[in-house]
Amino acid sequence: MIIQVKVPSPGESITEVEVSTWFVKNGDYVNKGQTIAEIDSDKATLEISAEDNGIINLMVKKGERVRVGDILCIIDSSKKETKKHIVHEQKDNIEKISPINLKIPSPASKKILKEKNISIESIQGTGKHGRITKTDCIFHLENEKNETTTSMDRPIYRSKTRTPLSSLRRNISERLVSAKNQMASLTTFNEVDMLEIFLIRKKYKDIFKKKHGVNLGFMSFFTMSCVRALKLYPDINAMISGEEKINFEYYDISIAISGPKGLMVPVIRNAEHLSFRGIEQEIYKLSTRVHNGTVSIDDMSGGTFTITNGGIFGSMLSTPIINPPQSAILGMHKIMERPVVIDGSVEIRPMMYLALSYDHRIIDGRESVGFLVSVKESIENPIKFLMGGSEENIYKILEL
Repeated sequence: MIIQVKVPSPGESITEVEVSTWFVKNGDYVNKGQTIAEIDSDKATLEISAEDNGIINLMVKKGERVRVGDILCIIDSSKKETKKHIVHEQKDNIEKISPINLKIPSPASKKILKEKNISIESIQGTGKHGRITKTDCIFHLENEKNETTTSMDRPIYRSKTRTPLSSLRRNISERLVSAKNQMASLTTFNEVDMLEIFLIRKKYKDIFKKKHGVNLGFMSFFTMSCVRALKLYPDINAMISGEEKINFEYYDISIAISGPKGLMVPVIRNAEHLSFRGIEQEIYKLSTRVHNGTVSIDDMSGGTFTITNGGIFGSMLSTPIINPPQSAILGMHKIMERPVVIDGSVEIRPMMYLALSYDHRIIDGRESVGFLVSVKESIENPIKFLMGGSEENIYKILEL
């Protein structure tokens, strides 16, 4: 029986994808459920699995763009796995490991190795399957001879590679350029003292992890602080549509997460109804999907406001780009101990710079500055603004 494997729909409004990777070759025997390819849409990467056992015949080349519903490959389920396929598979496996694990000297190179007393492990073979050639031996001897010369006397090798941008990366590029060109983007800054958050996490994080199975991280505090600030300054939780402004009365917070395919921005839905536990569990679930490459279009659709944390990569300060069609994005940064004045005395505190980039077409300076001040007061006094006003309520708020 001939089975046609067609391009699935990655999501609404997407009509075309790109075949980014084939994991099999023409004539290979595949098993039902085996991952045979990856396709890139404008928003995500999807895996394609074999729909039955059989011999596969590829209809599309790697890098080719195809439409949803087109035939990617066909599988002949009437044909069974043969000894030939097993031998080829074993041969492929040998070829894959040979360049790394095997050094096979040629007869001419073997003589040089013996005469010059050269260790075989000191030479990287350039021949087929990592075979050490006579040229490799001569090159090694020349390198040893030139070790006493200056670095300027040695040959300098300059090379470059060209790699086509994936469909996903091209779409990200277009969106970022569009956001810069079409919005009146400004950025305002503030700094926040993280001491109180440090003390709360130190005291409760182990109990929280044991009870809920996830860490009590910084993101839940910042997500809750942003929801509170968005309620106080609703135009930041808005977007422009044509000649209208749309204010959202719910708070879908997009969280920027770096994964193998690049930066993804999945969404925490209705964050205003979630507890610390709920937010941390949602972040863990979405992060896992991003890192596993299983994040879906639905996971990233929507979002009314974005939080990005460049601090995990060491960024001290940046101006984040707005995630369209949203109107604002909060940038978190690296926590650094700095001297600050507290009640007239200089103290060392864990400080973080915050940056809010916003669309000045609908958000004024008063709202942007007020938003950051609100986030700052929530982070610096979380018990009062996020945890019911007293330390006795923390166990209840954290559901411990």
